[in-house]
Amino acid sequence: MVSFENLKSKIEIPKSKIMKPTVLIIDDDEKLNQLLQEFLSDFGYETISAIHPVEGLKLLKKKLPDLVILDIMLPDMDGFEVCKVIRQTHTVPIIMLTARGEVTDKVVGLELGADDYLAKPFEPRELVARIHSVLRRAQIIDDGRPQKFGRLEIDFPKRIVRLDGQIVDLTTNEFVAFALLVRNSGKVLNRDQILQELRGMDCDAFNRSVDITISRLRQKLKDDPRAPAFIKTIWGAGYVFIGDDDAD
Repeated sequence: MVSFENLKSKIEIPKSKIMKPTVLIIDDDEKLNQLLQEFLSDFGYETISAIHPVEGLKLLKKKLPDLVILDIMLPDMDGFEVCKVIRQTHTVPIIMLTARGEVTDKVVGLELGADDYLAKPFEPRELVARIHSVLRRAQIIDDGRPQKFGRLEIDFPKRIVRLDGQIVDLTTNEFVAFALLVRNSGKVLNRDQILQELRGMDCDAFNRSVDITISRLRQKLKDDPRAPAFIKTIWGAGYVFIGDDDAD
């Protein structure tokens, strides 16, 4: 059972570092939902919540939260389907909650575009740490100029990637992983190095998460792994960005 007693003094994240982002909670457990709202509010987060997925999707569209906490076991529409619907129009970071904690659930969630997961029962302080970590990754800032690689352009400060002039909708993890590869253009990065940049998630199933993230990136960039233009697999070593920078 999730315990909320005497935890606020144990949280290692200073309140001053939290910029009051809005968190949408979609969980049909009304008691847990209310406890999460109260707990997160105490640490500077604005919270909105829904116990039904349709209601949650309406709130997402209306309020545009900074992060979504999404339970897998929901009535009428499970969390996987909700995640899929969200990813059709939004890149908002998503943390999924699973009662079973099965590796399959975690992998499916990642494949659908979730940024992190947490198995129930969980310590509330761990959820706060995960939220902080995911939001930190979502707020990448780079002072460098936008870079062009033929048909591809990446604007680090604005977190925008364009292919043939069209914006490519990337999730937080996809952008972070891609930005890491681009910044290290020509250098092979192994899974541990990429995973470190995506830290905040347990490592048991997450060497696989790197491959899932790269696969989704390739699909969105229309990059054929058999004849890559941007991301090349170096078997037994990792991945490397191979695009040629268009120098001014």
